[in-house]
Amino acid sequence: MNVLIIYAHPEPRSLNGSLKDHAVAHLQRQGHVVQVSDLYAMAFKPLIDASDNTAGQPGVRFRVSEDSRQAFADGTQSADIAQEQEKLRWADAVILQFPLWWFGLPAILKGWVERVYAYGFAYGVGEHSDQHWGDRYGEGSMAGKRAMLMVTTGGWASHYAPRGINGPLEAILFPIQHGILFYPGFEVLPPFVLHRTSRIDDAAFVDACVQLERRLDGLWVDTPIPYRRQNGGDYLIPELTLRPELAPGEEGLGVHLRGD
Repeated sequence: MNVLIIYAHPEPRSLNGSLKDHAVAHLQRQGHVVQVSDLYAMAFKPLIDASDNTAGQPGVRFRVSEDSRQAFADGTQSADIAQEQEKLRWADAVILQFPLWWFGLPAILKGWVERVYAYGFAYGVGEHSDQHWGDRYGEGSMAGKRAMLMVTTGGWASHYAPRGINGPLEAILFPIQHGILFYPGFEVLPPFVLHRTSRIDDAAFVDACVQLERRLDGLWVDTPIPYRRQNGGDYLIPELTLRPELAPGEEGLGVHLRGD
């Protein structure tokens, strides 16, 4: 299988760097082909702007979505965007690896998403009608592929528990797992998370690597998070709200998980 790791950490000698190296070596030992987009090492440009369309006209107002759509359709995207899209097409599984900084993605990884997820590639795909609101949330260009997060946090696991001060981790990661990965069609596996990173000694690192290997071995067999498919009948279209007979009286992010 082909595995793409999108890696976002500025220090190759960091815990994240060591975990990434271990993941690559383990996957290759299992016979998989691995590519790594090391965003800091690549000096990946995180800012979306008019230069992303190489056919843009000077002095013409920059319109983010329309310029993205036109560049993708005309084949005039900047080379770094097109190269990352080709890696995504190639991959059977994608891993986003990053430290959780300020409750979200590092800026360089968020910029990768904003630029690489072009209109016509990751969004704006498929029929939009009163019966089908685009190919997204379970459908789309990444359908048939799997994805997983590899996340490190400085805080304790209890800080991210259901009653923890930071809020439950599944809620913090929901915009990434549901909004960035499930939206274009990935089947999303539960994340691999390592907490309290400043206290990881040699023994704890060995244990973390063993746990990581188990998760990597399960990339194609583990059960994905059971998100509801947008066009699978659970949502009213075009309102895109959950049908009232499903999870009656409930609200919040949990209603977007199937109960079966």
